Amino acid sequence: MTNAARKAPWIRARSAQVAIAAAAVADTFRAAAVRDHNLHRTDESPHKSGFISMIFLYLMTLAIALFLVWLARSRRNAQELSPRASVPSRGWTIGAWFIPVVNFFVPRQFVLDIGRASSASWEQKRDTTLVNLWWVAWITHALVLVVGGWVAPGSMAFLVVAEALMIAAAVLLGLVIERITALQGAALGATVPVAPLAQA
Repeated sequence: MTNAARKAPWIRARSAQVAIAAAAVADTFRAAAVRDHNLHRTDESPHKSGFISMIFLYLMTLAIALFLVWLARSRRNAQELSPRASVPSRGWTIGAWFIPVVNFFVPRQFVLDIGRASSASWEQKRDTTLVNLWWVAWITHALVLVVGGWVAPGSMAFLVVAEALMIAAAVLLGLVIERITALQGAALGATVPVAPLAQA
């Protein structure tokens, strides 16, 4: 493989991080606008909440696409670095996110597998905890949205908790992306593949 190809996906990582942060901020404005529209309807509120929701949808779609592009490249790098490690296939790495029920469990394991295969410097306790915290924040955010919409639509308490979890998930995912990309950046400079680590 050429030196030009042996690089960590820093541009993809930065693009995904920025898009994820922007989507999280937009979601906060979207949630507030929708709640305001539901509780204090005016002639302008449907247009305002609809416009902000549209912006959020665009940003979230972009964030998902850029994250998956980064993840696919990171998977490829991890496979190169640890040919014998347990790394998901390219199609399964992307497809698992879109399968109901499966997407509550499998993608987290894929991110862990890619991280472990990326470098011998992967710290099992610290780095796994980082991935787990991101995943818990993301899944809990989704559950709070569903429960809040069913139990107490328009509740400020549910809104605050859901958006706090959204922001936390975005920050933690940014850190996960940073960590795996940094590990690959260091490992790809090596002349031999990384030995696969034992999984917990």
